[in-house]
Amino acid sequence: MLSDGAFYVLSVLAVASGGLVFVFDSMARATFSLLTSLLCVAGVVILLGLDYLGIVIVLMMTIEMAIMAVFMIMYMMNPAGLMPMTMVHNAKGAGLICGVLFALLVAGIFLAPWPAIKGRPPEDVTMDLGLSLMGPQMLTMMTLGMALFATIVSSVVLATRRGRYDRLGDDLDAEAADDPVRGGVGR
Repeated sequence: MLSDGAFYVLSVLAVASGGLVFVFDSMARATFSLLTSLLCVAGVVILLGLDYLGIVIVLMMTIEMAIMAVFMIMYMMNPAGLMPMTMVHNAKGAGLICGVLFALLVAGIFLAPWPAIKGRPPEDVTMDLGLSLMGPQMLTMMTLGMALFATIVSSVVLATRRGRYDRLGDDLDAEAADDPVRGGVGR
């Protein structure tokens, strides 16, 4: 009963906050509305018993939206995307296309022959999902993930021109930091 109620509440919130993306006239507000929608979708996925997938959605979408907000603040002409702007182009055409597509999808839900449930669910849903997605390549993908992480870390390390030993010497015993611009932390 409680999980059914949570499912319906999260579903309504996901659709409502997804719709608000097109109502807000600010990129920043639209971004956080989209994040809310995606977090509600992750909650629905968790309620369906796919905990790992739900947590991955939460992590991915939160980081993605945070990065998008940072880039909006850095590169948009209006500060932080808070100036009024339209989020919809060709509103009548887009509304017509969305309405027709929505009607087709709803018709598909009611007209499609749904398969009958056979057997019972597996013991470990996450393991079976991983095997279905990756098959025998699970170890390869795990190794690839670690290699990508090591690549990101090494890229950041190599991109920095100076390290902590450049500032205060090899033994970190210099009286003043050797910073190229005075007045910073090492002053």
